Amino acid sequence: MNWYALIMILLSAIVSLFAVNWIYFKILKIAKEKNLVDNPDARKLQKNPVPVVGGLAVFFGVIMGALAGAAFFGFFGNTTIIGNDITSIARMLPLILGMSIMLYVGCMDDILGLSPKARFLIEILVILGLIFSSNISIDSLHNMWNIGDIPTWIAIPLTIFAGVGIINAINMVDGVNGLSSGLCITCCMLFGIMFYGSKDYINSVLAFSMAASLLPFFIHNVFGNTSRMFIGDAGTMVMGILMTWFVMCAMHDGAHFDIKGVSVCPTAMVVAILSVPIADTLRVMTMRVMRGKSPFNPDKTHLHHAFVAIGVSHSITALSEILINLFVVGMWYTITLLGAPLQCQLYSVVLIAAILVWGTYFFLDHENTSNSRKAEWLRNFSVKTHLGNTEWWQRFSYKLDSPEYNEHELKNLRKRLERKFSNYKKD
Repeated sequence: MNWYALIMILLSAIVSLFAVNWIYFKILKIAKEKNLVDNPDARKLQKNPVPVVGGLAVFFGVIMGALAGAAFFGFFGNTTIIGNDITSIARMLPLILGMSIMLYVGCMDDILGLSPKARFLIEILVILGLIFSSNISIDSLHNMWNIGDIPTWIAIPLTIFAGVGIINAINMVDGVNGLSSGLCITCCMLFGIMFYGSKDYINSVLAFSMAASLLPFFIHNVFGNTSRMFIGDAGTMVMGILMTWFVMCAMHDGAHFDIKGVSVCPTAMVVAILSVPIADTLRVMTMRVMRGKSPFNPDKTHLHHAFVAIGVSHSITALSEILINLFVVGMWYTITLLGAPLQCQLYSVVLIAAILVWGTYFFLDHENTSNSRKAEWLRNFSVKTHLGNTEWWQRFSYKLDSPEYNEHELKNLRKRLERKFSNYKKD
């Protein structure tokens, strides 16, 4: 066990966590004063305008965490921490630049609105920049189907196709409170563990820094009331390009992963880790094309829409999709430990993800539209998932929102809260 690397990762995560916690309410105040909000409409699920610049806080945390890791790395030196098992920390530079560009583009899209063509062009250019500045791309199948290295003329368009797909998949699952951030926390922690196991400590630092940066945002997004922000396109595009980078690093010809000495199929690994965003996006786009619509035309046919339509709360919807994602990863892990061939690992992951993600959507949609007894039972059960009016939830929300209020407002809010729940207890 490399204790220097563990300390570097832990330090970066702690700095990221406290950095976001420090800046969160400052960005929230600016968003409200400048009216940088997401207004409700027929397609969106919120009922009131919500600040939409949470991605700025998350990006600040990632940058601060990366800087702390780089400082620790530089102080102790390359060979002290990681020996010769990884490239220099300069590897961070192309990714940080790419994330910065995506942050700016996402902010412009949140505030001014950009055309899909402009967004796709910028995404392609950023991915090309990552490829040529780092010499890393999806250029190997690691002997799956007896295919090793992939020619450059195939690897570059394959990387662009996968990257654009991942960025937009992360953006498309951002539909209910806590879903995109919760899924990305999960994915980052899984990538961080796998990269640590392969001695790619720099990517592990980035993964855990992003997970730690998303945690305060996730808590406010789920439990907050006046302190709630949406992560916005700025946040989803930053998360998307980071996930793209992780996939590129996991699937380039120099990467190697194993679990207790058993060879891992990197393709199966990344598909398992990103199973819910990938499977749900593929289904949604396929259904749109079959209906004669543009695959990028927004609608309410995502898995989270099916959960909400049957009456499930936002928080339980997010939790359900995260658990589905973890179940797919768990099945992949088990199949890999059993020594399944590389291609069988991939086939199994694709099949399990399709059954769980697609199957859950079609089941919920069918039961909801048919008004069956199962649908009635699900609706009655779903009432119990709405925890926003419970005492513990509202007290926690009060604590989260309290930095927004002055002392007089806090006293009044506390009195209303006490009066409300004293009446509940009498009833």
